[in-house]
Amino acid sequence: MPSRFYVPGLAGPDVPVELPDDEAQHLTRVLRLGAGDTVSVFDGRGVEYLARVEQVSPGPVIVRPYQSVVPPPEPAVALIVAQALLKGRKFDDVVRDVTMVGAIAVQPLLTARTEARARDTDRWIRIAVASAKQCRRAVVPEVRAPGSFRSLLDDDRSHLRLLLVAPGTAGATGAAPLLQDHPRPATATLAVGPEGGWSTEEVAAATAAGFVPVTLGRRTLRADAVVVCAVSVLQYIWGDL
Repeated sequence: MPSRFYVPGLAGPDVPVELPDDEAQHLTRVLRLGAGDTVSVFDGRGVEYLARVEQVSPGPVIVRPYQSVVPPPEPAVALIVAQALLKGRKFDDVVRDVTMVGAIAVQPLLTARTEARARDTDRWIRIAVASAKQCRRAVVPEVRAPGSFRSLLDDDRSHLRLLLVAPGTAGATGAAPLLQDHPRPATATLAVGPEGGWSTEEVAAATAAGFVPVTLGRRTLRADAVVVCAVSVLQYIWGDL
């Protein structure tokens, strides 16, 4: 199976394209590919081609797309994952994993109990690209700049809005029973809190804004693990896993 490279702005078949610097270095220095080798290039928006390497040195790496590739289908529900920032490098894992399970966008959140200081959006974008390459997805999710939880409540317009809460939270229902009886939405947002969870005021504000508090059952999962579990459950219910 050909190695894959992320090339935004593909112009179409038989139009030579220059690989971005980091992708060019990966092709030449890591994979040791050369002129005449076959690779796959995708633009992060669902378009992918087989391509032939035409030039590796001197100068930029040039490839020529020659045949369309049909990538795996995208999930039927356009899912935004709004995840509170986590300590250390845990948010890296969130971006990597939700890319693999089909999120269309990642919104880092600043919440009442957020303790993390990381704000490296460029790093998270690179992680999303690498994850899409690995799982052979042709769409790279949008990784947004960190924003406040209040802004999410005010601005989100998804058809279905879910707030993942701790087991035992008053007014919460199980995600699976709720969604099995709910029509599949075109768009959805899943909001997930930090290590310390949501404050009582945040749960009340989210509920007032139209978010539905849901749980994944009676077990308390790690903040960096619960999001991929939740997205996987949603995708399964919606017929995408």
